[in-house]
Amino acid sequence: MNSKLKIKNSKLPFVFVNMAMTADGKIATANRTVHSFGSKRDLAHLYELRATADAVMCGARTVEISNATLGNGGENFRKLRLKNGLAEYPLRVIVSGSGSIDPTAKIFQKRFSLIIILTTQRASARKLALLRQLADEVKICGKSEIDFPCALRWLKTKWKVERLLCEGGGELNEALFRASLVDEINLTVCPKIFGGRTAPTVAGGEGFARLALAQNFKFSSAHSVKGELFTVFTRA
Repeated sequence: MNSKLKIKNSKLPFVFVNMAMTADGKIATANRTVHSFGSKRDLAHLYELRATADAVMCGARTVEISNATLGNGGENFRKLRLKNGLAEYPLRVIVSGSGSIDPTAKIFQKRFSLIIILTTQRASARKLALLRQLADEVKICGKSEIDFPCALRWLKTKWKVERLLCEGGGELNEALFRASLVDEINLTVCPKIFGGRTAPTVAGGEGFARLALAQNFKFSSAHSVKGELFTVFTRA
């Protein structure tokens, strides 16, 4: 692997989050009909980040709503992955605590790399049987909620995942923040305002009730391209 890529000398992968958000912090409209609003440059940025990751992880709803396949982005990015010492395509990880996901989702129609589903004991036997038909492996991690430290250790131990890219949604991001597992945040700030008290944000879920519990990051870099601001924050 390219020595410039950040990895952790630990039992856990290096976890980095990539999200595009509006200037008011929304990642989709309140009714979630608009979820993709970044520029072509932002899309290329997404694939550039994927080209540094052994695996890409998304929540089940995000995969369904965005019709994501979590691919490598095409030939140029395939070559970049190889240059970085990675496989041609990333391992694909879908998270569903309940074990619910649309079996007709586009991701299951594209078999270019392995698909792993992380779920919990809440998933019924019927759902587990369906998931095992859809995915290459189904891993139960936790009783009612995903035990992410356990899941990430397993990904690193069994699947050699050194760098794990998380692409949302907000509830998955928040669970990783709450477990203190995020090492880096890549945020593209787009010059749009969505508003809406129920519109999803970069980190949804339960949230932190007290300031003392908040996850702290430090500013690393920022640059602007045609009205969009590309920022990076690292664990403080």
